[in-house]
Amino acid sequence: MINKDNSEIIFFSDPAENRTHPFYNKQIVFTGALSTMTRSEAAKQVKAYGGYLQGAVTQQTDFVVLGDKRRGISAKQYKAEQLINQGQDIQILIEDDFLWLISIPKEMDK
Repeated sequence: MINKDNSEIIFFSDPAENRTHPFYNKQIVFTGALSTMTRSEAAKQVKAYGGYLQGAVTQQTDFVVLGDKRRGISAKQYKAEQLINQGQDIQILIEDDFLWLISIPKEMDK
């Protein structure tokens, strides 16, 4: 699927998704290289919790994950901050917070 701004959105679905996890049915954007895993591995983690991966920040974005290897403020982070200032509900997470959220055991999250 392609957004109006020509960015690709990849949708994942799995009937065994954990519906109470903060990423469930949420749209997540990564910016900057992650220090602990590849973007593909991170996408698999998002999918495992029922989330969707976006290539760009939009008004539909729920979370922006800032990789530890980023240099300064990226265009994605800047766009997210602009949308937050306009009243959008977007959460900006550092990589450590993302790792903590994906470490929540699924049985504890039910």
